Amino acid sequence: MALVSVNRAERYDLPQLRESVLEVLRPLGGIEAFVKAGDRVLLKPNLLTGSRPQGECITRPELVCTVAQLVQEAGGEPFLGDSPAFGSARGVAKNNGYLPFCEEYGLPIVEFHGDRYAVTSETFNHLRLSKEAMNADVVINLPKVKSHCQLTMTLGVKNLFGCVPGKMKAWWHLDAGKDANRFGEMLVETANAIQPNLTIIDGIIAHEGNGPSGGEPRFLGLLGASENVFALDMAFLDILNVNPELVPTAAAAHRLHIAPSWESLEFPLLHPRTLQVSNWKLPEALQPIDFGVPRILRSTFKHFYIRLIKEPMTAYRVER
Repeated sequence: MALVSVNRAERYDLPQLRESVLEVLRPLGGIEAFVKAGDRVLLKPNLLTGSRPQGECITRPELVCTVAQLVQEAGGEPFLGDSPAFGSARGVAKNNGYLPFCEEYGLPIVEFHGDRYAVTSETFNHLRLSKEAMNADVVINLPKVKSHCQLTMTLGVKNLFGCVPGKMKAWWHLDAGKDANRFGEMLVETANAIQPNLTIIDGIIAHEGNGPSGGEPRFLGLLGASENVFALDMAFLDILNVNPELVPTAAAAHRLHIAPSWESLEFPLLHPRTLQVSNWKLPEALQPIDFGVPRILRSTFKHFYIRLIKEPMTAYRVER
């Protein structure tokens, strides 16, 4: 059984948010079930961009720092990391109001650096992933509930694409951009390689419409948590009444037999069927994943990719 804990959460006010996070983690054994004394704990939020600080298109800093505080109380050593689509992790964090919280809680912000990791996949023999994520003792994935103009929805699985460093994300858009199924499989294999120990999704104020950044804030009043990132995504797609077949990550997880069956999910707090949202706004039209990049840039990224694949490969560590 895959436990998926979903509960109401109304506000980002720190005292109330702390109680909401504690409540949603309680059925999973609390933060202590995931973090032990001395663990280096990566907190991986969605730091998409610093250009829309009021657009609710990134994980709220209040949630990240609430989790950081709980990690510290459990004896862990949290650090914040991401590879944003635009700018540096520190720059995006600064523009979105993270720095005062990070300074208060002593939360370092790290930039991701890549290495090649062999993976057990029929489609990909390796992936280039963040060393900081792969070497962390614990990874806590902190996505935002958002619509996405290329992938329909971005939830927990897609958020882990931020563990692909720098220009490699652009390469994947070029390499797999003509095939949404292959791109979805790459995202699923990335999530499967990172193996987040815990995912807590920010659905208090979500982002609907032409996301991941061009949509509008939408109050949902929900937090969700699970050890199984694929199960958590399934639950939120059900809440939003979004067909999983329209979401390449969800479809690929099912096709690759990585996602659990719906019958194996257990909801110790609120069941998705009691939280149905009937008018969630998806993108007006899906855009190409490859951005229609000119051929000269394709050639540049091709040579960049060839250089990368000749580097030594780090063995993929299946278990943490």
